[in-house]
Amino acid sequence: MASAASPTALVIEEQVARIRRAQVETEKFVAEQKKLMAEAAKLERDRTLAPWQIVATTVAATAALIGGTAAVVKIFFP
Repeated sequence: MASAASPTALVIEEQVARIRRAQVETEKFVAEQKKLMAEAAKLERDRTLAPWQIVATTVAATAALIGGTAAVVKIFFP
């Protein structure tokens, strides 16, 4: 009787092991997908902010040029 139950138990254990492996694979896939989604969101945010970054840099450069010009004018034309 023990030998008759043993093959059934082995089949069930094999199915349980296969299911657990599938769950681990699924968890890995979901983790990778979340990572890629976070990276895509970051790239989208960077793409959205890029024009504003250019504007801010241009304003800062213009202010520096105006300040430098004012300093030169003050030195040479007192």
